Amino acid sequence: MLRALRQPKWIVAAVFVVAVAAVFVRLGFWQLDRLDQRQLMNAVGKERIGADPVSLASLLAGAEGDLESLQYHRVFVIGTYNPSEEMLIRSRVHLGQAGFHVITPLVTDDGWAVLVNRGWVPLSMDTTPVEARPETGKHRVEGWVQLTQTRPALGPEDLPGDQVVFNRVDIGRMSEQITHNLTSVFVVASGETDTDLPALVDPPDFEDDGPHLAYAIQWFGFAAVALIGFYFLVRRKGRQST
Repeated sequence: MLRALRQPKWIVAAVFVVAVAAVFVRLGFWQLDRLDQRQLMNAVGKERIGADPVSLASLLAGAEGDLESLQYHRVFVIGTYNPSEEMLIRSRVHLGQAGFHVITPLVTDDGWAVLVNRGWVPLSMDTTPVEARPETGKHRVEGWVQLTQTRPALGPEDLPGDQVVFNRVDIGRMSEQITHNLTSVFVVASGETDTDLPALVDPPDFEDDGPHLAYAIQWFGFAAVALIGFYFLVRRKGRQST
């Protein structure tokens, strides 16, 4: 077997196989790193969304512009809904049924507003204000903070001008047709509701670690297959040459 490895073509093959196996091992450790990051994010998210709600205004003031630190924090905000400037987010599914998420500005006594995801409605409610509109007067809305959503590289674009239906909660884009100054984050409503619609959005799942461990095992398996397979190939070639 060692004699076979001394041949140039087998030396080149050995170097190639070892290099490929090293890449597979590196990808395996990369997936383990991503697993650690996912578990840390889950722990942070679980702690934030399980805490008692705090005032959105005070949370924003304490963040000092670090919006990433606000995501999933439980908050409350008091204000009056403005259904006349309501918007819908398309392609949202609830219990296997397609529909929209309803985004309604909540205007505070201080004059600023926050976009509130009030929940899901079916496709039949495709005009605003939706039939399942909030009661008039002040509301104390509880929920969790979400960051503005941006268009992915291949994602659909929202049309210019005033629109009713959007592809995502892009606060900068939506602010173009809102009469009040918007906060730089939005709130997903949670808690109790007396009506079936809008159906509240389920909170994020912080128990799922994702597929990273399975992918890591897969990459390590590929490395083992490459090395062991090459070993037996060279071994068979060595026996044939004797």
